[in-house]
Amino acid sequence: MMTKKSWFVGTILVSLLVPLVPLIANGNSADDVKMVAALDTEYQAAVKSGDAATMNRILADNFVVISGSGKVYTKADLLDMARTGRVQYEHQEDTNQTVRVWHDTAVVTAELWAKGTDMGKPFDFHVWFSDTYVRTPAGWRYVHGQASLPLPDAAN
Repeated sequence: MMTKKSWFVGTILVSLLVPLVPLIANGNSADDVKMVAALDTEYQAAVKSGDAATMNRILADNFVVISGSGKVYTKADLLDMARTGRVQYEHQEDTNQTVRVWHDTAVVTAELWAKGTDMGKPFDFHVWFSDTYVRTPAGWRYVHGQASLPLPDAAN
């Protein structure tokens, strides 16, 4: 039988512990930022080298990316491009990386400089992108990407 005192003590303990549950369940946000930043950097390196196995491990099965022109690519599309060597990169690196984490979702924003050939046609562009990662039981997975087209200077 529960006494008033044991009920009160239990209620106090629960009220003190409940705010900690998200931290315990989701880990430390600073650690998550570092982990997702490293994972996105690893993904970008895998794209550059055509490492389909690493891309496959990082990409969620329902992944999509939308290019600056509005074209939608799936996980299968990107893995196919990596396996066939359709795209060859001379340069493929991002700068100004920022990672923000909200519970089980993280968004990476950075500027990408990509230079190379796609089916033999040269390309060279700078684009800002956002990559969205979600924490899964198997770890963080890249679920959605969005690239922007360069905008004209607002002052012009």
